[in-house]
Amino acid sequence: MARFRVSLAAFALAGIMQAQEPAPAPAPTGGGGPGGAGGAAGGGMQQPTMPSPGQGTQQPGQGRNPFPTQDPNQQQQQRMPEMQRAIFLSGKVMLDDGTPPPEPVTIERVCNGNPRPEGYTDSKGRFSFELGRNSSMMADASTNMNGDGFGGGIPGQPQRGGFGGGGFGGNANIEQQLMGCELRASLPGFRSDLINLTGRRVMDNPDVGTIVLHRLANVEGFTFSATSGLAPKDARKAFEKSRELLKKKKLPEAQKELEKATSLYPKYAAAWYDLGRVYEAQKQVEPARKAFESSIAADAKFVSPYLNLAGIFAQEGNWEKTAELTAKAVKLNPFEYPTMYFYNAVANLNLQKLDDAEKSAREARKLDAKNRIPKIDHVLGIVLAQKRDLPGAKDSLTAYLKASPTAGDADTVKKQLEQIDKMIAEGQ
Repeated sequence: MARFRVSLAAFALAGIMQAQEPAPAPAPTGGGGPGGAGGAAGGGMQQPTMPSPGQGTQQPGQGRNPFPTQDPNQQQQQRMPEMQRAIFLSGKVMLDDGTPPPEPVTIERVCNGNPRPEGYTDSKGRFSFELGRNSSMMADASTNMNGDGFGGGIPGQPQRGGFGGGGFGGNANIEQQLMGCELRASLPGFRSDLINLTGRRVMDNPDVGTIVLHRLANVEGFTFSATSGLAPKDARKAFEKSRELLKKKKLPEAQKELEKATSLYPKYAAAWYDLGRVYEAQKQVEPARKAFESSIAADAKFVSPYLNLAGIFAQEGNWEKTAELTAKAVKLNPFEYPTMYFYNAVANLNLQKLDDAEKSAREARKLDAKNRIPKIDHVLGIVLAQKRDLPGAKDSLTAYLKASPTAGDADTVKKQLEQIDKMIAEGQ
């Protein structure tokens, strides 16, 4: 039978930091979709392109009342909701042992199951922000995928850890828009308490109290580094200043502060990681690689840099390193990173380690309950086709097309399905 292959000639990363001004349009992705087409193999099948993760959220459009009035009193009544619609929230986050998180934690607003980043905690675990004004959140490669990168799907990766979006639209009552919404702290390896936002009013006390993070069992790796608590004062000061500069989208200035922090404290894994992302955002691949390697060397249980570094190796077609790094990452935390499993599946497919590829693709699909990475089904379909599980391959490829009917490779997948149907009919 014809052999399906996968090539990732340009695997961009979800962790690249990008800036976006608040706007009613979808936020830009954290990394561009990879190119990479493969040649035909066996029966002339085209190699599908494996897009890479991106990030972003969508923000409802803002509108104005289409029926203006000439009555000044009525005009004033119409303007009042716009003046009062902002809701401010504050509080703090603590670990279940009573200590603040050692590094900034993302605060998310979750509405009807869809999370959107709103702000960060400071060094003491405190947070304060205006809802919907997260125009410069810092992206994280370990979060979910953007639909763009995976052939059309989802409102994007939101939602956890990206730049932009998620604001409130038009003159609609902001209090009504909080129906079904909750506030939580997002830190992989921990379960967060939830703060119910339904019924919250504009004039309510902004203090929501303390959100407690509860450590999950059987998790060794986290998205914060234990080395941060040992950083000397000047190094920590430079690191915190870099975070403020990143919020203002001043990458060169943030780079200088991070370089200062890592020179003062070479074991500063979190600073090395942020420095790698800053280099990445400025397309400085080799410095980014060295920064991510330094981050892992400083703290091998700090999960975040593994995916970024694996993405660099994948972009170069170094599948052995890609598979190795993602395997280490999922061992550290096997419960929260469908992206890691996806990268691992693609790497093992290219290495023709089909059993490993299938296992990782199925784990990725299980963890990606909301199907934010529809490309998983495409990879799984190719793996199953190569293993001669034609009915299973057909089911997976059909699922991919259903989730991503307008994907750039949809025509290629349709041809693959036609070929599989022909093989089934011929009893192959």
